[in-house]
Amino acid sequence: MYDRAKQFELVRFATITAGSTAIDVYPGTGDWTVIFSDVVGPEGRVYSFVPAEVAHFKNDPVGLMRALAQQSGRENVEAVSADVVALAEATPSVDVVWMHLFYHDLHTPLIQAKGATATAFNQAVYASLKSGGRYVIIDHAAEAESGSRDTASLHRIDPALVVKEVLEAGFVLDAQSDLLASEADAHAIRVFDPTIKGATDRFAYRFIRP
Repeated sequence: MYDRAKQFELVRFATITAGSTAIDVYPGTGDWTVIFSDVVGPEGRVYSFVPAEVAHFKNDPVGLMRALAQQSGRENVEAVSADVVALAEATPSVDVVWMHLFYHDLHTPLIQAKGATATAFNQAVYASLKSGGRYVIIDHAAEAESGSRDTASLHRIDPALVVKEVLEAGFVLDAQSDLLASEADAHAIRVFDPTIKGATDRFAYRFIRP
């Protein structure tokens, strides 16, 4: 997880504030769900969305989010699970869809096993957002012009491909941040390698649904 200063900057970049409604896509252990829950407060809502494609993992990601939602002070959190492309049907319209280190998985056999594609998912996000809603993507950068080549092997994706796919779904690129950029990352090894884990070169984009 990032230090508090970076957490604050990323929340600000995502434009999540008191009263916001947000979807945290594939929340992992729920770190961002907790942060957003604190930020949006009692008038807001956070949907912790676990794709059905990963619900079978041994750490029981759906159970983890349900337990989190039952904690004291987390009444504004709701655990949701459905096929990844059924996002719009599983949640109401929201202000922000947040996707942290997961977009590359849309190009892997794990997520595509039930027929999901990045195109279909981006369309689902578009349908999930209110007019003017924001779609925030943060992920590990791959080598330029590599497309989706390294998504399964290195867990990285070419930032240009992400922009291309999201714009094709009808979004407008609103902002990008180099807060998590790292020139020391050569983009050539797996993100879990001990020499780079936690310090990969990461891009951050904010798109808007017109």
